[in-house]
Amino acid sequence: MKGWNSCRTIYTSKHIHEKISCVKRRFCVGNTDVVTKNYMRQNTVFADACNYLIYGGRNIVDPEKLTELDPTELGVLFETDSSVRDMDKPETIQKYRDVLKSAVIMQDDRAAYLIIGIENQTDIHYAMPVRNMIYDALQYGKQVDETSRKNQKEKMKKPRNRGEYLSGFYKEDKLIPVITFVIHFGAYEWDGPMSIKEMMDPQDETLLEYIQDYRIHLIDPARLTEEELGKFRSSLREILSCVKYSKDKEKLKEYLHGSSRIPDLDISANLVLKSIIGLPANMETGKEEFNMCKAIDDWIEEERNEGKSEGRLDVLVELVKEGMLSIKDASVKASMREDEFQKIVKNEGKII
Repeated sequence: MKGWNSCRTIYTSKHIHEKISCVKRRFCVGNTDVVTKNYMRQNTVFADACNYLIYGGRNIVDPEKLTELDPTELGVLFETDSSVRDMDKPETIQKYRDVLKSAVIMQDDRAAYLIIGIENQTDIHYAMPVRNMIYDALQYGKQVDETSRKNQKEKMKKPRNRGEYLSGFYKEDKLIPVITFVIHFGAYEWDGPMSIKEMMDPQDETLLEYIQDYRIHLIDPARLTEEELGKFRSSLREILSCVKYSKDKEKLKEYLHGSSRIPDLDISANLVLKSIIGLPANMETGKEEFNMCKAIDDWIEEERNEGKSEGRLDVLVELVKEGMLSIKDASVKASMREDEFQKIVKNEGKII
């Protein structure tokens, strides 16, 4: 087992922080994925994210014109010939999005219809372009299938040629555009690929011209400037700002004390903050009974203590198991005897 000092030449502070954050999330309020999904389902927050990514912060997407859709993307694989499709035994592919909504966007008295999905990522997903491409492809496939079924039911609408008959999708039929956004709820910059081509290493550069690309549309707090954060109108501004500063407790404290909007955050936003920052789960949440700034102050003070708190032990045990910290160094940081800490490691972090 390598000691702490020797490990510093192998593991960067980023690796250590990410591991500690990962362990802490297990003991945060609820499940981060569930909390962020519930938060992003709010139309005002959803529209805010869309307005930033599509319109640079202009208030174009109206929360009142968003409709919740089933986030299940179900792809049904049929024969290409609609006349021989086995409707009783289809092969299916099923994926689950985080949030999916339909939108009606009004500009210059014209309406644009869209389907918009948002994927929340606490950790970086290094195959995100492929994942989003599959989501969108399944949604387009679903539209084609629904249009084909509709055409078959309409007796007055007959296919005019063999192509329409085989596909079930007629020449004048149109698809509703699908857009998928990614919101990174991690403190460090997204270093994953932004497109399908970035995931490839073609030996022949000439091939790139013929390879279809698929890019992801990302909100990455670590890359956002103060000016860009100011373009958000909802509590998403405070959430993303806290994510940005969450790796530095003092900067986070400074931001929270300096923001006039923090005390007015609703319960849903507070839950997201508590989950991301890693505050203890036993803190009460609610405007009247929960003070985020005080909670951060208390948390920072608690983190400075070298006590035997269970949460701290869980982090130390995890670091030892990952080879980032030796038993000897971990026991010192926990203010325990080495043999005592060894027993805790053997018992999966439980104090006996």
